[in-house]
Amino acid sequence: MDLIAGMGEIISALMTGDSFELQTALRGNAGMWPLGFIATFVGGALVAMLYRAVPFIERHFEPAVMVVAYLAIGYIIFAGVVQRFYLSGQPAWSTTLPPFLFLIMTWVGCSYNVKLRTHLAFAEFRKAAPRGVQMALLVLDAILWFGFAWIVVVTTAQETVRAAANFAIMLGTDNVMQWWFLGTVPIAFILLTARVMENLAADLKKYRDGNEMIEAAVIGGDA
Repeated sequence: MDLIAGMGEIISALMTGDSFELQTALRGNAGMWPLGFIATFVGGALVAMLYRAVPFIERHFEPAVMVVAYLAIGYIIFAGVVQRFYLSGQPAWSTTLPPFLFLIMTWVGCSYNVKLRTHLAFAEFRKAAPRGVQMALLVLDAILWFGFAWIVVVTTAQETVRAAANFAIMLGTDNVMQWWFLGTVPIAFILLTARVMENLAADLKKYRDGNEMIEAAVIGGDA
């Protein structure tokens, strides 16, 4: 009952739209873990449904985010160097914004590489295993990825709320809030959860149909 009451307290604080109240509700509240589990699972399922309904988004959203973030980082750093040595000086935010953009690029890229299965997977070892063992290992992959995403969604959501409640502003700016960027981390891991669900559904279908379970993955390739 304590968990249910804790979840209700968090939901009530969330409905107020007040980050300070939400921070207070989250502090020491064990209900954030089951609520985070539900949010991660339901969020991943909804994104997976969106990907299935709109293949263009499924194929291009993550690469577009990564490319835009990467180009923005490169432009800001290049312009900052030119301004520092040849003009009156670089803006203060030119050294604080790129790390946040890198944060976005990294974790959205993590989701995309789950789709491509280019993370460490010991594919050669798995190919030599019986089909049942291969399927068990793929299920274990899904469980571990989901568990990892669940932990990250809960903990980074806390940090996002804390930054919003304390009005943390990006250094070198007057009104750019840190939580705008920190909030992309739990979102990225919900995207990752959708990829995990897609992969598991594909693996179960391959197992039922008798198709090859473990396929070679190419870094930088496409699926």
